[in-house]
Amino acid sequence: MAKMKKIFLIPLFLILVSVLFSCAEKRKYNLPVRTLLIDTDGGSVEVQAELAVKAEERNYGFMNRKNIPDGTGMLFVFEKDQMLNFWMKNTPHPLSIAYIDASGTISDILDMTPFSETSVPSSRSVRYALEVPQGWFVSQGIKVGHHVQWIDGDQKKDLRVIK
Repeated sequence: MAKMKKIFLIPLFLILVSVLFSCAEKRKYNLPVRTLLIDTDGGSVEVQAELAVKAEERNYGFMNRKNIPDGTGMLFVFEKDQMLNFWMKNTPHPLSIAYIDASGTISDILDMTPFSETSVPSSRSVRYALEVPQGWFVSQGIKVGHHVQWIDGDQKKDLRVIK
């Protein structure tokens, strides 16, 4: 009888493990992470941002990610200033986006709706877009006009030289 239980328990265990692994969040790209520093009226705020630099990384973004913790985000880096449009196709987590010009100044902060295919445009030509969990900018006191840099060791650097 004990041997019979083992015979049934082993396949049951294997099925359970395979279900758990199939539900685990998968990331399509393993993006580098940089610490961004946003100067606010009340001081500086850090965010750990994945860098989406290549077109395929930018196009995929946070798609299929169910959990994006506060204090983390994704910085989309473009080669030149341009009008940008983002949407939330296949993105289940509610996000806020900051459009940032080449000098590192935030020009727009907008909320985006999960799974929406409606474009959320920048109001002017920008070089970067920073996506974070919805409401994070507000909770940190980050507003239009604030400045974004990145930290390299103990030095603050302009976004234009981000690597």
